[in-house]
Amino acid sequence: MGRIMAIDYGTKRVGVAVTDSSRIIATGLKTVPAKDIISFLKKYFSKEQVDCLVLGEPKKLDNTPSDSAKYVEQFLVSLKKNFPDLKIERIDERFSSQMAFQTMIDSGLKKKDRQNKELVDEISATILLQSYMEKIS
Repeated sequence: MGRIMAIDYGTKRVGVAVTDSSRIIATGLKTVPAKDIISFLKKYFSKEQVDCLVLGEPKKLDNTPSDSAKYVEQFLVSLKKNFPDLKIERIDERFSSQMAFQTMIDSGLKKKDRQNKELVDEISATILLQSYMEKIS
């Protein structure tokens, strides 16, 4: 059984999280510059089996696509082109960044450490993955 990977896509940085091979635990993997994400995925997929990729779907409170949705849609096209056989699921990512920031506060990180946007993106991807895992269980 392959892993499940989640991506919190941003135009500058991309948060990546994966499950363990048994699909029990969601763990933050890395934050990758957006320009390097496809090459990062190719390298990762050559080493690890990933059966499903979960991609955050940015929405406004009224459930309409947010301003950043067009960039995520362009990335989705690139994913499908580069990985045509990969199952891609979408999940609502509203509040994932706020939840990530609150997680950092709750875990006792100092204010300076909470300003690390790469860590926020990685935690956001982990929250997306955990939400997806709860949804399918």
